[in-house]
Amino acid sequence: MSDLRQEDMTTIEPMKIVILNQYYAPDVASSGHLLFELAEEIARLGADTSVITCRPSYGPPESWQPCPRKETKNGVKTLRMNVTRFSKDSLVGRLINIVSFMVPLTLFHVLPKRKGKVFLYTTNPPFLGFVGGFSSYIFKHNYAVLLHDAYPDIAVWLGKIKKDGFIDRFWHWCNKFMYNRAKQVIVLSEAAKELVVNHYGTDPNRVHIIPNWADPNELRPMEKSNCEFAKKHALIEPFTLMYSGNLGLYYKFDMILDAAEQLLGENFKLVFTGAGGQRDSLAQQIKDRGLTNTILLGYTPQEEFNDALGSCDCLMVSIAQGIDGISFPSKLYTCLSIGKPIIAFSSPESELRRKVEGNDVGYWVALDDPDGLVACIKEMMSNPEKAKEMGKRARGLLESEYSIKTSGKKYFDVLQLADQGI
Repeated sequence: MSDLRQEDMTTIEPMKIVILNQYYAPDVASSGHLLFELAEEIARLGADTSVITCRPSYGPPESWQPCPRKETKNGVKTLRMNVTRFSKDSLVGRLINIVSFMVPLTLFHVLPKRKGKVFLYTTNPPFLGFVGGFSSYIFKHNYAVLLHDAYPDIAVWLGKIKKDGFIDRFWHWCNKFMYNRAKQVIVLSEAAKELVVNHYGTDPNRVHIIPNWADPNELRPMEKSNCEFAKKHALIEPFTLMYSGNLGLYYKFDMILDAAEQLLGENFKLVFTGAGGQRDSLAQQIKDRGLTNTILLGYTPQEEFNDALGSCDCLMVSIAQGIDGISFPSKLYTCLSIGKPIIAFSSPESELRRKVEGNDVGYWVALDDPDGLVACIKEMMSNPEKAKEMGKRARGLLESEYSIKTSGKKYFDVLQLADQGI
């Protein structure tokens, strides 16, 4: 009897996870929504889950939704720090925002509260994982790193810093320190794993490929004729091609506009929704070219997102030449969830191409081939049943391989390894 009582009194402490990221829902950043879903899934699997982030600041001010500084919802404790919110399109403003987040984060939420917890550092901002490496050098600190976008590689690719210059070399040294002191590292693709292993000498057994996802219960296929967004913008009748998301500096839209120009006079609409460093240039090009078949809109509120994406006949996903391993478009999984065919723009050897063509969920087009894009669009316009079948396969692929439950369990298992100090 005493043994039974002793057994009843013995409880196993749940794993304590702290997720750190500059952006978090209801912010419009895709990484923030992914981590929101991940946090809730990890909590559902039994972890004591916390998130430390900032107030909404990613998109333009009109997209900043009010939200509590502290809240507990679906088992996740969230703290949104009060930090500066200068425009991220300004380098100085972006750096000030990063410093105002990272300094108090380190002093008040990491160093004094690290015991008995596993911290998941993301690459938003790019230097965030340095906090983990620094803290672990002074104190015992179990942490994992999640690589979304690889810096300084992106900055070099954009021409913002000089390859093999002092900043590039110092940043690489810091990354090597961060990755090699992490208990585990999570990346999104095979190319990203090669980058971490080859650039920084990280043990490949500690680098885990876990793709991003979409929640199949949150984003579902919709008939275009039932979508309010389609009715509002007169998209029900014309074949509609949509790009939704970041209009950032490392996306190339000229070729898409070239195709739209060729399709003037056809029963066709091109829709961009989002914001970023190229938005003003894109608006000017649409005007200068006289693209009456092209619409440029702002970010879609989250509660209207499913309806907006359902308003098209095909969705676009792009990854620029030379950026494989440096970044991977999470919008691929959102597009799969909506159940529409996908047009992928990338280099010929990219993982994005393999996923789209290999699963027959859409078409691949080279980054400098507007004629190829026009051909794909005309094929879908002339053979709508084939396009619908691609969309059905896209949804099936999402449900079988890229759901939050599938990826969430993989994260949970990796974080358990980090918790055990492995």
